[in-house]
Amino acid sequence: MELNITSKDGKIIAEVQGRIDTTNSEGFQQAMLSETAKTDDLVLDCAKLIYISSAGLRALLSTHKVMAGKSGKFTLTNVSEDVMEIFDITGFSDILTII
Repeated sequence: MELNITSKDGKIIAEVQGRIDTTNSEGFQQAMLSETAKTDDLVLDCAKLIYISSAGLRALLSTHKVMAGKSGKFTLTNVSEDVMEIFDITGFSDILTII
């Protein structure tokens, strides 16, 4: 998993590439939570995300909770059909903002 962070007009865009699973979800979660302190508008670009495990879903949920707690926005973009299927099956498509 690779994570590339950029900032544009007060919005932080995190581009994730590869897989988020038990081997890297803790590092992913720490990186995302670190970014929540810097913005009220956080976007996770999933165009190159090929798989997410339950550990990765927990990391997304933690990020979502922190952003919601401070009335911020956390949005996922460019979600592939395969990853969207995981979100649908787990109910995360009802929790997260996916555009």
